[in-house]
Amino acid sequence: MNTDYLPACCTPLDDHWPLPQPLPSLRLISTRFDPTRLHGEDFNRCGIQPVRGVAKRQSEYLAGRLCAREALTQLTGAAAIPGIGENRAPQWPAATLGSITHGSGWAGAIVGHSADWRGLGLDVERCMPTNRAERLAAEILTPAELLRLEGLTAEQRARRISLTFSLKESLFKALYPMVLRHFYFQDAELLSVAADNTVRIRLLIDLHADWPAGSQLEGQFAEFAGYLLSLVSIPH
Repeated sequence: MNTDYLPACCTPLDDHWPLPQPLPSLRLISTRFDPTRLHGEDFNRCGIQPVRGVAKRQSEYLAGRLCAREALTQLTGAAAIPGIGENRAPQWPAATLGSITHGSGWAGAIVGHSADWRGLGLDVERCMPTNRAERLAAEILTPAELLRLEGLTAEQRARRISLTFSLKESLFKALYPMVLRHFYFQDAELLSVAADNTVRIRLLIDLHADWPAGSQLEGQFAEFAGYLLSLVSIPH
């Protein structure tokens, strides 16, 4: 396994923490990727099992796994690459857990020790154009969330819809490994967004004995270069 080779399709791996609340026990690694610069030998040179698909799918997968391997190396001292489990979810090494995200040329992975964290969900999105956001609003937002859009400008509405989408994606990633049950956008509600970019989310359905309807979780998000990055982290 060549852990030093960095393919031309990826920028140097970055361990900058862009989120507002520092969580020192976690490792977050990110990179930018360009599918047009993917080389046919990159997977082999990186020591990562290739995946099928177009260049976009291959490059985003490679970038995400490179980030995950570096994050695990920093966390545990051992380089490891998450496998692929059911529903294409990453399978993390024993005593660790994490989340991988990629989209629009940005990829990242976050990892921690399972003794410290019950769930981690990371998601990156581009802020939706206003017309697309309005078209998807009723699918993503609950009736209560839709009411809270009243009085906002078109740009503010698009930002809130995009943020809610990302946070609910992160929520699913954080909870699914524990509950092993699919749930959807209408099954959770964004309750509050604070000035420091921290949020509270409430479940609207019973997912598990440990996660009944009404359970509240905390999250946070950052905005940079047109991206929204959200994290739901559930401590022990």
